[in-house]
Amino acid sequence: MSQAPSHHTVIFDLGNVLIRWDPRNLFRKIFVEDVAAMEWFLANVCTLEWNEQLDAGVTFAEAVRDRTAMFPEHAHLIRAYHERWFETLGDAISENVQVLSDLKRVGYKVYGLTNWSAETFHPARKLYPFLNWFDGVVVSGEERLVKPDPRIYQCLLERYEINASSSIFIDDSARNIEAARKLGITAIHFVPGVDLRSELAGLKVVFPVACLGASERT
Repeated sequence: MSQAPSHHTVIFDLGNVLIRWDPRNLFRKIFVEDVAAMEWFLANVCTLEWNEQLDAGVTFAEAVRDRTAMFPEHAHLIRAYHERWFETLGDAISENVQVLSDLKRVGYKVYGLTNWSAETFHPARKLYPFLNWFDGVVVSGEERLVKPDPRIYQCLLERYEINASSSIFIDDSARNIEAARKLGITAIHFVPGVDLRSELAGLKVVFPVACLGASERT
């Protein structure tokens, strides 16, 4: 007799797990071949730490105003971050989107837990229809909490009555993975080269047989 799966819920981060995201997708078009200038700008002006303020609920208008006051000579580039933000998004990571689809087919509960601005998340759902497949999503910009703050994980668990010990969390950030594990959630650190389907199968997640590779069927 086969053992019943111990995990019933899979929680996905979105950026760089299901959708490629990188400000360089936009700024390569603006800086063209001046890679050094682009990297300086992203390291010193529109930094990841500054972007995290947007994820935490600060509006684009506020963030742009404050950053422009600090770097007035870069005002047009800072405004571009707001006005052309959707160009920072890349392609869907198709193999992981297929994993999401297969999990739903089998009957797993699937949720999203994302650091994402409240202003841009819902428009993005029109660009990537699979963002509507989840049984629920917690968006940092709406909660004014960002991963790895344990309170945003607790928000997801409590809102959707999720058992941490029977859940798997997938994220591209090591610090977010560590925070999930401290709460008793099994976690997969998704980075380039990781086969998400194989990692999940290794945790006894059940996929439709037709979706498994030969090594996973044996």
